[in-house]
This record gives sequence, structure tokens and C-alpha cells, in this order.
Amino acid sequence: MKKFWKKFSTVSTLSSMMLLTAVPSLTNAASPQKVTVQQGANPQALQNASVFGDLPGNTQVTVDIVLKINNKDKLAKYINDTTTPGNKNYRHYLSVDQFSKSYGANPKSIKLTTTYLSFFGIKTKVYPNNLLITATGTADQFNKAFSITLKQEKYKGKTFHGTKDSPKVPISFGNDILCILGLSNYSNFTSHAVKQPAPLTDNGTTPTGPLNLMPQDLIKQYNVQPLYDKGATGAGQTIGIVSLAEFNPEDAYSFWKGTGIDVKNDRITKTDVDGGSGWDGYDETTLDVQQSGALAPQANINVYVGPNTDTGFTDAFATAINENNAQQISVSWGESEPAIQYFVQQQLETPQYAEVFNQLYMQAASQGISMFAAAGDEGSYDAAREFGLGSTVPNAASLSVDNPADSPYITAAGGTTLPFHFHSNTYNLDVSNDQERAWGWDYLFKYFDARGLNTPAGWSGRYLAGSGGGFSQFFATPDYQLGVKGVNKYTAVKQWTPNAGQTTLTRDAGPTIVTGRGTGRNMPDLSMNADPYTGYQVWFSDPGAPGTNFGSATYGGTSFVAPQLAGLSALINSADKTQVGFWNPQIYRFAQQAHSPLHPLNTTGATNDNGFYTGTPGTVYNQATGLGTPDVAALATKFSK
Repeated sequence: MKKFWKKFSTVSTLSSMMLLTAVPSLTNAASPQKVTVQQGANPQALQNASVFGDLPGNTQVTVDIVLKINNKDKLAKYINDTTTPGNKNYRHYLSVDQFSKSYGANPKSIKLTTTYLSFFGIKTKVYPNNLLITATGTADQFNKAFSITLKQEKYKGKTFHGTKDSPKVPISFGNDILCILGLSNYSNFTSHAVKQPAPLTDNGTTPTGPLNLMPQDLIKQYNVQPLYDKGATGAGQTIGIVSLAEFNPEDAYSFWKGTGIDVKNDRITKTDVDGGSGWDGYDETTLDVQQSGALAPQANINVYVGPNTDTGFTDAFATAINENNAQQISVSWGESEPAIQYFVQQQLETPQYAEVFNQLYMQAASQGISMFAAAGDEGSYDAAREFGLGSTVPNAASLSVDNPADSPYITAAGGTTLPFHFHSNTYNLDVSNDQERAWGWDYLFKYFDARGLNTPAGWSGRYLAGSGGGFSQFFATPDYQLGVKGVNKYTAVKQWTPNAGQTTLTRDAGPTIVTGRGTGRNMPDLSMNADPYTGYQVWFSDPGAPGTNFGSATYGGTSFVAPQLAGLSALINSADKTQVGFWNPQIYRFAQQAHSPLHPLNTTGATNDNGFYTGTPGTVYNQATGLGTPDVAALATKFSK
């Protein structure tokens, strides 16, 4: 999974946008009563950056004005109805136009917003959901429209613009605005795809087990083959991939051909949102396309590539969801909740940041789109690798989870380790995993220790790696999790102690088993193999040069699980000739029924943990792996009823 500092694509048709250039009289826009709107600025950059003057007035700037969803409680009920067999709205999904009319912002507020901005010469594009307005103008125009001063700044070698001023807009429409994103264009998001560290080789010995996997290995591990035997191929389905980096589509076709998978020709469509992105993180986009497409070989794949910014990430999701062509969408970029909290406290990020994406995911669920997000690759300490253990940032070493997988309206994809064994002659020690377990690298601690990696730098780089999981501080426990055995309670393997400010960790003398209670949305929802040491092959050529230096590398991370689930969703839909929609309420119901298609990994202890959370015997849910691993054929049968 990649960390991101946010992105996404432009709306593709003129009918989906409203360009307003009419200029009202000065008296209509002059000196109205104004309200302050939360802005979304980007990270520590603004706190520590050097400011070297005002942004030139003619500099082009793009921002997103995010509007508040209407009738949110009613929308939540409707979404639940679409997942409840016997309900009149079961699998009856909204069109984008129906969503807009029932739950989008008031058209009058939108008209007032765009007219006000047009007075300053700012052009606007309204997304069909009536929740998002992309505005484009000059720095001088935005300074006047929002009563701010955009500055030129530099941080860590990057030059960008930003402002610490809070934007102000007329009260006539300002109270309908959730927040404004993009007044800073600093970006720092990185992919969470994890390349396999130095292979576990030792004097000629190598591990034994399922290593360097191909899609066929997943098909066998999670019982997918019966769907192919039934004739399912993903035909008629479209998989959406949201990413913040470019890729070579030719690499995916070479991968599928090389692994013997017969795929549909010309199946990949790439949309560059807001001008697209660069190549930093292209491994992420590459593996997302290869893995999802391998499991549903006749499905189309729409890839939405946005710039690595607040507006880019938002616009990418908005484009994919408003196009409403993909029945399933995955994303493998994110950032920790403590990072977002820290930037909010510094008044460098809007408190409404997570809600921006949650609103879009609610729209997707109402339209029957199955959404999947990687849960993270930093185990239960999601921010530790993001900030490092010497940052002095409060809560950098706290138990935490990843956004946007924390939204209750997206399926959070966790990770496991498959069985394998390794003997080190050099250090005379054995590494043994006898059964599938939660991905956490404590099974390698003795080996890491022997190699001299037991230092704070080594801790954040290797010792804390694992599948994301735990409790969200942003979102309450959703209804579909309430009452599920194991939710809001946990068993854990304590191996680290944070200092008073939770800025760093020290390693305990040995692991101890602890229990406790938690609140908030529990993560992840389900899990599949994600450990780089039992990882998958990805095929690459040089960025922008298809076929050049072509070869394979072994990767892992929950970045794999999210697109794999999207591919499996397409396969299930094609097998059952249906559109299953939002997974979560359904899979939590299935998990509590007889003949559950989900297998909890509830062994307690260091043989089954993600760095802290482990299993609890007899539970349905555990925070290390969620509801467990799927029997995909059995899951498809449940969805078909």
C-alpha cells in the first residue's frame, strides 16, 4: 500500500460540468457577510517550510470546494436497505442523477457559489453528484475571493504554494460548504506496496513454502476455481483503480501472457485526472492492474491517475464514482489517522478531511459500487514508519489505523502470511510458520536481532511491518459490526512500550498477552496473503519505456489484497449475473451464519498477530485479520442468495 498526500481525474464530458463565466455586478458581490470555511492544507511542510514571498498573482491554482451531503441519515438507511434481502430496495441502486437530487447539495447553493467565484474570473466545474466543485483561477483571483494570501514556500527540496489564512466566503452559501481543499499543493504521499527485502538466503539455503506467487496460487489458496468452472470470467464487469502514479499498460498484458492468463484485448482505459501524475509509485499502479485483471480476465479495467495532492486524490475518486462505469473500485494509497490529526491540530489540514472521502464512498455504496482499500503495512502502529520514531510528533508511536480504509463505507483489506520455513546456518536458527497467520514480522525478530537490526531505525523499518488493524478514532463502530463477537474487544501481544507522549517506542524484554476494549470502526474487514516474504511477482519495464529492462520482482503489502478483492468482486458478479454492491453489511452477516464463507484466524499469541492485535478463540472478528480469510466460491454462493 502506498502513502499518499492526495489525488484524482477530471470529469470527462462537458455535460458533467458547469462552466460559469458570467460576471455579476460588483454591487451583488461586494462586502457580503462572510463565514470562515475549513481549508485543507498539507503537512509539516507548512510548519517548517521557508517562505520566500507571495505567490505571483498570475499563477494558475486549482482548488476543490467540497459541499455537505444532504439527508445523510436517510442515505445511510437506503444503503443498508440495498444490502438487506427481502427489502424492497435490495440491490436497487441509485443513478448518479438520483443521488444528486436526493443527497447532493442544494442547487441554489451551488449556483450562488459558482456565480460568486465567476465574479473574480474563477472558472468552475460542478461534478454530477452536486458535492464537489473544482475551481480554477489565478492566485490573485483566489486571494481576493477567499480573503487570503497565497505564499511561495520550500520544504525538503520541494517548492510549492500554501497559506495559513482561513478562507472566507459569503454566508449565503458558505454554511453549505464542508471544506476547501487545494490552497496548498504540497504533496508527500507514497505507495504502501512493499518490495521484498533482501531474500532470506543463507549459505545456499532458501525458504520453503509458497513464495514468489502467481495469481494461480491465490486461486488455489482461497478456493476461487469453482467460479471459473462455472464459466465466470468477469465478462461484462469493469474494475476501477484509483492511483497517484502513472504506469505502462503494456506491462500488464505481458504479465498476463507470461502467466498463461487469456485476457480480453484492449481492456485497459487510463484517465489522467487533473493532468495525471508522475512515475513515483508506478509499482503500485502496475501491481494493482496486474493483480485485479488476472483474477477477472474478461473484465475491463479503468485506471484513474491523479496528481499526488488533496485535490488530485479527491477528484480521482469523484471522477470514478460519478462516471459510474465500474462496479468495483480499489485504492492502495493512504495515510495514518495520527498524521491527519497532527496536521489538523497545527491548523494545516481541515478537520473534515476524512469526511470528504467518506461522503464519496457513501455515494458509491448507494450506486452499488463495491469499494476496497488497503488497510496499511505498518501493522498496528500505522504512523510509526510515516513519521519515524525520532520525530517528536505526538502519537507517532500510538496504536493507529489508516485512512481512507477507516471509512465505514469501504471494505478494509488486511494481510496474512502463508506457511513457510527457513533455517539459517549462519545464525543457527529456524523460522517456522506452520499455518496461515496475521502478517506481522515478529516471527522474524530473532533473525533480525541476529543480523544486528535491533535499533530504532530497524524497528520502524522492519520490526513494525505488518497488516494494518485496530480501531478508528475518526469513525464510530458501524451498525454492521455491532454485536459481532470480537468487535470492540481485543487480545494482543504487547512487545513495545510508548513513552508518555507516544512519540517513540522501546522494546519490551519479551512478549506478554493483554486484553482490552476499543471503540470506533474496527479494522480490517477481511484478509488475504500480503507478506512480502510470501509475496507475489510483479512485472515491470522502465517508467514510460515499455519493454525496456523488463523483469519481475517480488512484492507484498495490503496493496495486493485491495485490487485482488476488486478482481474477485468482478468475478463473483459475473458468476451470479448480479451486482452485489457494498460488501460490509453482507459479509458481517454471512460470518455469523452457519457455513460461514469466512474463516477467522483466532489463534492467540505471537504466531498470529500484526505487531499487537492477535486472535481470540471463539470469536468471529479479530483486529489483526478482521473476519478472516475467504472461501471465495462459498462467498459467491452466499452473495447469490
